[in-house]
Amino acid sequence: MTIALPLAPQLVQNHLLSLKDYSSSEILDLLSLAADLKKPENKYLPLLEGKVLGMIFEKSSTRTRVSFEAGMLQLGGHAMHLSTRDIQMGRGETIADTAKVLSGYLDGIMIRTYHQDTVTELAEHSSVPVINGLTDDFHPCQVLADLLTIQEHFGTAAGKKMAYIGDGNNMANSLMIGAAKVGMDISIAAPAKYAPKPEMVALAQEIAQGTGAKVHVTIDPVEAVKDCDVIYTDVWASMGQEQEALERMEHFKGFQVNEALAAHANENYIFMHCLPAHREEEVTTGILEGPHSVVFQEAENRLHAQKALLVALMAN
Repeated sequence: MTIALPLAPQLVQNHLLSLKDYSSSEILDLLSLAADLKKPENKYLPLLEGKVLGMIFEKSSTRTRVSFEAGMLQLGGHAMHLSTRDIQMGRGETIADTAKVLSGYLDGIMIRTYHQDTVTELAEHSSVPVINGLTDDFHPCQVLADLLTIQEHFGTAAGKKMAYIGDGNNMANSLMIGAAKVGMDISIAAPAKYAPKPEMVALAQEIAQGTGAKVHVTIDPVEAVKDCDVIYTDVWASMGQEQEALERMEHFKGFQVNEALAAHANENYIFMHCLPAHREEEVTTGILEGPHSVVFQEAENRLHAQKALLVALMAN
């Protein structure tokens, strides 16, 4: 029996550097394809048979590595783990030279690194698609999975409200952009010292003008959570910021997602976290494991959202 699938969206960009480069319709088309690929009967469609994805890791990962590798295998392709300890980029070979060499071997490159400029330069010199698996500025793959999860629970993200409580980091940046793209209101609550960069807020607000969404930043978690449909948080000290952990703990007092804060959300709210979580720091165990939590469904959706992205970028 032939399984009927929607055509993979034709993306204007050959890479995924940030969701700001994708149109609202492209994002929604990717989510539609992800939903179809998640169906059990479509789990092992060989849409990328014979294709090879190289995965460069300057930052280690559980979800990023396993979801991309499993996704490529389920699509009939192969994923190759490339630590910067194992390739010459980690020993001084230029990013441009690395991109040109890997383009001759691979059908796509995923990189998880620190600096956004590294991903941008890699894409500029690569003749195959480059996917941003995470930088200090953006985490677009996670937000695709987040939007898929929200759609599964509410039917649509448009017209809903998300409250993000915590550090104005790469997750806050990507969530603002992703929410604005699909017409979802978002309110960021962060200590003043750790608020999102003004240029990131301005970018999201500009995008939101085209979809009718609202992007708001506050220092009051209760204000952010009031009447929201989604509560989202992340660790207070991300990878590479461990030396700041004690100082950050002081600044983030009052920003924990707990039962008292969640009481200000809508009754049927869902709780989300990109993981890993530091229990009893940014979130209580009661919330993380409670009836409103969808964090493990969200984590699984990394696989399905990324499979859709891989097909869109590499199938042709």
